[in-house]
Amino acid sequence: MKKQGILTIISGFSGVGKGTIVARLLDKYPDDYCLSISATTRAPRTGEVDGVNYFFTSREKFEAMILEGQLLEYACYVDNYYGTPKQFVLDKLSQGINVILEIEMQGALKMKEQYPEALLIFVAPEKASDLEERLRNRATETQEQIYSRLKRAAEEAVFMKDYDYVVVNDQVERATGEIHEIITNERDRVPRRGDFIEALTQELNTFVKGE
Repeated sequence: MKKQGILTIISGFSGVGKGTIVARLLDKYPDDYCLSISATTRAPRTGEVDGVNYFFTSREKFEAMILEGQLLEYACYVDNYYGTPKQFVLDKLSQGINVILEIEMQGALKMKEQYPEALLIFVAPEKASDLEERLRNRATETQEQIYSRLKRAAEEAVFMKDYDYVVVNDQVERATGEIHEIITNERDRVPRRGDFIEALTQELNTFVKGE
């Protein structure tokens, strides 16, 4: 019996390297993972493809999706809607594919409320100084912007306790392997193997009755 895929939400502080880890997971285990594709009402940018980067849709259709319960979560940002289509995720999970959703903490916890089976993984630095160093090494932000991101990280840190796992990104390959191992092991937890347990129990009972 094919194991159900796991909806895995990966969050972390800005600059911690979660995007790099997600990209590595998809590259290293292409048959095991896919990235959730969001629906949005904003116009496509140059090079973006419908169904690959986003599901581009009208505001009217998006609001109808909200009313019909077709989204696992959604938000409005800069006058445009963004959301996670439920059917796309459920189809992939039923195929045994783990769907990765990279979103911020508040959105992750809302998703957990809507879909309790979701697995929440928080990517963290080993030390606060490591996060500061990562932000500086990017050389894309001013000192004020770096301070703002560190301040935001301090505010977001309170959400770590609400996650299922915390993975330290001291090395990308090591952290990627740890996350893959967590997800692989989670697929065999008893609450996730209910169908298998029921089917095997019924089969055993059939053998017993047959004797």
